Amino acid sequence: MSNERFVPIEELAKHFTVSVSTIRSWVRQGHIPPDTYIKVGNTYRFSVSSVADALTSAESEPQTDSTVAETPILDETYEDVVEDDLQLSLDLDDDL
Repeated sequence: MSNERFVPIEELAKHFTVSVSTIRSWVRQGHIPPDTYIKVGNTYRFSVSSVADALTSAESEPQTDSTVAETPILDETYEDVVEDDLQLSLDLDDDL
């Protein structure tokens, strides 16, 4: 990991447009590996780029557990999410 800033779980959820409970679920299920976050007490801080890499690489890895859903964790790549965020901010600016 680089010197990237670690963000709270709420900011990570907002980045991926999912709920905080979904992020917690991904952590419990191992979709977000331990090397992508730090935990102090009950507080998690995440490296956004490391989590994005882990989630997009999980799409290409074969799943060995038959109870895990066949659908990918994220339907979009990290670049698509960033591009969508940019479009969203441009759309919001136009409404002003």
